[in-house]
Amino acid sequence: MAKVAGVSYQTVSRVINGNSYVRDSTRDRVQAAIAELGFRPNSAARALASGENKSLTVITSNTTLYGYAATLQGIEEAARAADFSVGISVLESSDENDVRAAVDRAADSSGSVIVIAFDHVGTLALRAVPDGLPVAAAVETPETPPVAGQPWVWIDDGEAARSATRYLLDLGHSTVHYVAIPSTTHTSRRTAGWQAALAAAGVTAPEPVGAGWDALAGYQAGRRLARDRAVSAILCGNDDLALGVIRAMHEAGRSIPESVSVVGFDNAPQSAFYTPSLTTVRMDFVGLGRACFSMLHGEIEGTAPIVPHTVGRPELIVRESAGSFNPHPTESRLR
Repeated sequence: MAKVAGVSYQTVSRVINGNSYVRDSTRDRVQAAIAELGFRPNSAARALASGENKSLTVITSNTTLYGYAATLQGIEEAARAADFSVGISVLESSDENDVRAAVDRAADSSGSVIVIAFDHVGTLALRAVPDGLPVAAAVETPETPPVAGQPWVWIDDGEAARSATRYLLDLGHSTVHYVAIPSTTHTSRRTAGWQAALAAAGVTAPEPVGAGWDALAGYQAGRRLARDRAVSAILCGNDDLALGVIRAMHEAGRSIPESVSVVGFDNAPQSAFYTPSLTTVRMDFVGLGRACFSMLHGEIEGTAPIVPHTVGRPELIVRESAGSFNPHPTESRLR
C-alpha cells in the first residue's frame, strides 16, 4: 500500500490511525490506495498484537442445541477466568459469501475467534478464517488424525458409539438401528463406531435413518422405525432425536423399553427426566469449550504449541430406556 501511494509505511500508519500530522494531499493519496487495494483496517487485531485487547468471538451456527450451548458455556467460563470478554456470532446462512462476511466481521470485532464446527456451516466458517488470525475450533471427530498445527479439539465419540451399541447387543437384541445426526465427514465417527460394534458381533448394519438434530427429526425417523415390529433397539445421535423417537414409539403403541430400547447421546440435562429416563452417552462439552479457549490463549500468548487433541472420555449413563430383549412385549395403543 505504501508503494502504491508513494509514501512510507509510517505515513500509511498515521493515515489509518487518524493522525492529524499528515498533509491533505498525502492523505488523499493514501486513501485512494486503500480504496484501490480494498484494504480494511482491523483495529482489534492491532490491539491484540499490542497486548491491549482481551476479547474473542465465538462463531457458531446454533446456540440452542445442548452440545453447542454447553461448549459455549465452557468457552465463556475459561475466558472469564482469564479476563477475556466473549462475543457470539451466529451464522444464519450456509452461503459461502455470507459465511466469509460473518467471519470477517468477527475478526474485526475482536481479533481472535473460536469456531464451533460441529456441522457443515461451521466447517465453512473454519475454512474462511484468514491466515494469521488466532483461532481454535471444536470439531467433529476427524476421520483421519489431523496434522500438527491444526487448532482443533474434539471428543472421541467413535468408541462411545461402539460402547453403546455393544451394550444393546449384550441385552440380547439381534441388531441395533441408528438415527443419525448430520456429519461434516464422509462417515461420522458415531456412525463408524455403531457399524464397527455390529460388525464385531457378526451383524450386518441396517441403513441409518434420518439426518437431523432436533426432536422433530427423531419423531419422523421413529415413525418409520415403529412400522417394523422387528426393530427392538435404537441408538440415537443425540438426546433430542431420542426424545422424538420415544414419542413416535409411544404413539405406535411400542412401549419403552419393553418393546423397544432407546439409547441417546450427549447426556443433556433433561435426559434424566424423560419418561422413562434416558440411557445415554455423557459427552464433556463444557470441557471441550474450556480446551478450545486454552488452545486459543496459548496461541495468543505464544506459550504452548498448537497440538490437535481429544478431550475427555465419553461415558455410558445407564437409566431406564434400554432393557433386555423381549420376544413377546406387551404393547398398548395411545388413546
